[in-house]
Amino acid sequence: MARGNDANAARRARATRSAGLLPLVIGVASAAALTGAAYFTVDSASCGAPAQYIRHDSHVELVGGCVDGSTLPATGTPRAGGNYNP
Repeated sequence: MARGNDANAARRARATRSAGLLPLVIGVASAAALTGAAYFTVDSASCGAPAQYIRHDSHVELVGGCVDGSTLPATGTPRAGGNYNP
């Protein structure tokens, strides 16, 4: 009689492990799909040159990339003292 109980316990343990594996597989698959979508999105963005920040005497300027500075809204006047504080 004890042998039959051991077999049932083993079957329940296997069922529990396989049920716990399904959310892991789904999580890994969705992470891989999102990573692929992000890579495709960045790869298909057609920028002329990669952007880079250049520090001048009193300010930092973004040069290159997909952002055109002329289309951005104007900001307030710069603070006196030359400190860069984002």
